[in-house]
Amino acid sequence: MEQISDISKKLNQSIVRLGINGEPNGLYEPIRYILSLGGKRIRPLMTLIAAEMFDSTPYHAMPQALAIEVFHNFTLLHDDIMDEAPLRRNKETVHLKWNVNTGILSGDAMLIKAYQLLSATPAIYLPEILNLFNDTAIGVCEGQQYDMEFEERDDVTISEYMEMIRLKTGVLLACALKTGSIVGGAEKDEVEAMYAIGESLGLAFQLQDDILDAFGTAKVGKRKGGDIISNKKTFLLLSAKELATGNLKEDLDYWIDAQDFDEEEKVSAVLEIFESLKIKELAQNEMLKYSDKAFQLLADLKVANEKKVNLQEILDQLLKREF
Repeated sequence: MEQISDISKKLNQSIVRLGINGEPNGLYEPIRYILSLGGKRIRPLMTLIAAEMFDSTPYHAMPQALAIEVFHNFTLLHDDIMDEAPLRRNKETVHLKWNVNTGILSGDAMLIKAYQLLSATPAIYLPEILNLFNDTAIGVCEGQQYDMEFEERDDVTISEYMEMIRLKTGVLLACALKTGSIVGGAEKDEVEAMYAIGESLGLAFQLQDDILDAFGTAKVGKRKGGDIISNKKTFLLLSAKELATGNLKEDLDYWIDAQDFDEEEKVSAVLEIFESLKIKELAQNEMLKYSDKAFQLLADLKVANEKKVNLQEILDQLLKREF
């Protein structure tokens, strides 16, 4: 078994060597730029680790891992345009550094590049990998559309929200693990178990993010309580809307409808409502339900325990049980 740090180092070297060059430079420079912004590279790392669990080396899945990373960054580039986001990983977003049209076109080229990378898949696995990738790409788009529609709706349910985050976050993590296990030669039941681990991980991770946005320490480049300020339909807000009655409901409705307000005052007031309704504990329990499922699926997998170590470490890193 290779150390995660060694796998990560080779992954980053492979991203640098992708050779996204050529003319016109205005098309390729934004792609190099967004890929250079780094991040944890969790999705491609999971692909390589999954392959290692069923094969002797993680690097048989490097083309597929790179495809997933390029695709993921393509979605971020286009998401930033739709959200009119000024920063990505604390750096200027592509559409602001260049312009919106460049961002759209460079993103399109990244999607095509992802498919080019997938074409290196051995023929025996290629149809299954392509079908999986296509289903995942459509799922991510569906999740983004739901997310945008939810901004305009007042009747979003918790079950609708959970399906949205499954599509927007869960399916790509699931795809990463399933892709690596397919290339690694895993059996069908093992492949499906890996997909389920990724889906559960995605749901737990997003719920954890919801909790930390409200109750955790503000991330670099993000406001504490940013979801509260923008009335984002998170598990916390939707649960509060379901549970609030009487004065609590009146207060919550007031802050949701408020147009002119002090941001710190709104965050403080809504957090008091959340605390009165024990929303944090409710969200933690929901998050732990999915994280426990991911850990249990991994434990039940009929693979030698020493081959599970790296994926176990990734799960531990992503699902730190601290709030």
